[in-house]
Amino acid sequence: MKKLLLIGAGGHCKSCIDVIEQQDLYEIAGIIDKPDSASEAVLGYSVIGTDGELPALKQNFDYALITVGHLRNVTPRVKLYELLRKLGYQLPVIVSPLSYVSKHAKVGAGTIIMHHVIVNADAEIGDNCIINTKALVEHDAQVGNHCHISTNAVVNGGVNVGERSFIGSSATTKQYIDIPTDSFIKAGSLTQ
Repeated sequence: MKKLLLIGAGGHCKSCIDVIEQQDLYEIAGIIDKPDSASEAVLGYSVIGTDGELPALKQNFDYALITVGHLRNVTPRVKLYELLRKLGYQLPVIVSPLSYVSKHAKVGAGTIIMHHVIVNADAEIGDNCIINTKALVEHDAQVGNHCHISTNAVVNGGVNVGERSFIGSSATTKQYIDIPTDSFIKAGSLTQ
């Protein structure tokens, strides 16, 4: 199996580990975290370095996944994505075997599709996105780069979600609308 570095040791990392273990395509080589972190391991996987060591680690590892979450501030995820790309890391698409992604959908580099997600036909999801547990991305929807579609959120058919947007848990969008770049959609809301 290909060895995969996880970048970020917080709560989102735990959910990513569970999906990666279920997918059974990558071996988790270790976790990279901030220098001031007190974490030594996450779910049995050791913290083996810091962000500053990513250039040197590239000599031994080709694959990395950003496991820093995206709540109100996506900037850390975007900066890490740009750094990893610059250093030449490959950012795989991680898809839970408990989810369904249509063969007619497109999913960008570094995106994770969590458990029980549905991504329907002709949907397009950009790079470095989190499509979280039980989310639905319907037909013809477009989700821009660096977005987080939270747990149980519904992006209905033909919706265009602008880059770096956050759609909260159990939020629902009306079909065929545009959600501007850098939007924050409140949990449980209806966007029309």
